[in-house]
Amino acid sequence: MGESETGSSTTVGPTSPATTDETTTTGPDASSTGETTIDEPDPEVDWPQLDCDPLVPEYCGYPFPNNVFTVADESTDTGRRLALSEALMPTSKTDVKPMNAAWDSRDGFSVGSVMMVHMPGATETGLPIITGVAASLDAESPTVLLDAESGERLPHFTEIERVQDTTRATLFIRPAVALTPGRRYIVAIRNVVDDAGAPLAASEGFAALRDLTEAQGPDIDSRRPLYADIFSRLGDAGVERDTLQLAWDFTTASDTNNTEQLVHMRDVALAEVGDAPGFELIEVTTDFDPRIAYHIEGRFSVPLFLDVPGPVSVLNLGNDGLPEANGTADFRFTMLIPASATEENPAALLQFGHGLLNERDEVERDHLMDFMDTYGYAMYSTDWIGLSAPDEAFLGVIFDSGRIHEYEGQFARTQQAVINALVLNRVVTGTIATDETYAPLLDASQNYYYGISLGGILGTVYMALSTDVTRGAADVMGAPFVTLLTRSRQFDPFFAIANNTYEDPRDVQMALSLTQNFWDRSEPVGFLPHLRDDPFEGSPVHELMMRAAVGDHSVSTASAHFQARSLGAPHVESGVREVFGLETAAEAEGIAYIEYDFGLPSEPACPVPMRLCTDPHGALRGLPSADEQLDRFLRTGEVVNSCPDGVCSFPELSGCEGGEEDEDLCNP
Repeated sequence: MGESETGSSTTVGPTSPATTDETTTTGPDASSTGETTIDEPDPEVDWPQLDCDPLVPEYCGYPFPNNVFTVADESTDTGRRLALSEALMPTSKTDVKPMNAAWDSRDGFSVGSVMMVHMPGATETGLPIITGVAASLDAESPTVLLDAESGERLPHFTEIERVQDTTRATLFIRPAVALTPGRRYIVAIRNVVDDAGAPLAASEGFAALRDLTEAQGPDIDSRRPLYADIFSRLGDAGVERDTLQLAWDFTTASDTNNTEQLVHMRDVALAEVGDAPGFELIEVTTDFDPRIAYHIEGRFSVPLFLDVPGPVSVLNLGNDGLPEANGTADFRFTMLIPASATEENPAALLQFGHGLLNERDEVERDHLMDFMDTYGYAMYSTDWIGLSAPDEAFLGVIFDSGRIHEYEGQFARTQQAVINALVLNRVVTGTIATDETYAPLLDASQNYYYGISLGGILGTVYMALSTDVTRGAADVMGAPFVTLLTRSRQFDPFFAIANNTYEDPRDVQMALSLTQNFWDRSEPVGFLPHLRDDPFEGSPVHELMMRAAVGDHSVSTASAHFQARSLGAPHVESGVREVFGLETAAEAEGIAYIEYDFGLPSEPACPVPMRLCTDPHGALRGLPSADEQLDRFLRTGEVVNSCPDGVCSFPELSGCEGGEEDEDLCNP
């Protein structure tokens, strides 16, 4: 059983300097090299704004994220604001750069940030890899992620990108739990070795800061007071200064910056539509399927917070900087009422969230209709605009063009999609469920959510925001997207486009990390703190059951573990394996995580998707034991192991032929 991380309160604003003795602190003795040493100044937490950071001279923008790519701004909750230079923007082969001003509204970096550096010749020898997250908390871990305020070390794992040109590979440090909003973090790297086992040398700029030797250029000297603070805090955490190969700091965006837009949109939209918003029937079919009494196609109106309803859109912002309703727009929905529903046994209401680049008609899948009719649920769905089938081409066009700032508008559509889903719930519970034709067959007092894949991801945001639905289930979900994407086969086409767009693989990774700062406003990582422990004003406490498939080709359990750890969810024992950072329980109530195994080899220890055997991404849906578990949770809030003999393992579904090994994926 892995140990749980300890929590810490959210603090915003600059971090005060560490206390030091009256005497001047000096660094390692450089006399043996013949270099002149200088006195270390008193610590002061302040940052120059830089176009590029000379601490990693091989690539402008690394290390990233980084406080030297911000400026002071007293109007923000953190006291900082992103100010990314044009120079660090990834440049396409056709010499196109994103518009760097698109990031100016962020008051810090993503709480799901992956830390990126380039260290020529680095190997993974001794690093805390994904299968050894616990080692990242060891006193001698080569990589350290430190909360600058509390001095707490955070769990993480380290990866080196698999690229053909290894001289341009990125070293990633990925947090294993969501970072605290509005918090300063310090990253330290030491004892990273090359193929021969020899420690890598620090860059000239960092060595000058560490060793208090003379440096070329003001970008180093101006940061000596800052690094006096960084080295002091690392020393207090047991990280010796003279072992360091690199260290830097960054600040995460505030909770307000991440969530204010969607909370405001929710409040405006629900106030405008009321408890019983209108809808229009397009078609009602009574012979769709023997398991379905009514197949309903309809249209409903939602306050529109975009400038236009189509794919090329941005948020319609008011003078106060918050999204402002721009009239209304109509969206489609599909609803199925099961044949088993009767006046004596009305069906519960279950809103369904479809998978990535699919559409609302995914609710018509055969196994879902079996579930509806067997367990008595009327299910309904609308499109996750922004990430549904009609958006696929435009998502590729953005990457192909190199104009990744346009993803800000694309993800604004996902914010609108969450609002659409919240309004649809009101349409069904307040209007359809009271219609004289359908009311006898529906029990509006039972009102739940169930999402798969993208529907589990955006559904987590939906649950955090919902004022009406208190219990939901999320299958094969995870966060943050910057980690999820690199381990997902579903994004192979987009990586193919990106690799054709950019000459340097580091530009691809920078593009992904930059877009994560957009994602935070519409994906779970920005909203997890408010799902259960700190509900938004007007929201109840929510309950969520999360389920994942070991070996998933589309959403790695690395992302599922991140979400479960961030929520402090218990891990309901399934006879599969232990998970670091999650307390194992025989059963749970209200919130829990559970894994299913399908007989695949271990997931890759490197940042590539699982590709072996049959993808189990959809395998747990339709399992009789999984359906029984889902029904029991939705009705009672209890999460129990319903698998045969208490072991959720189904190797007969693996599709493996024998001999497949995960190492084959990391060493092609």
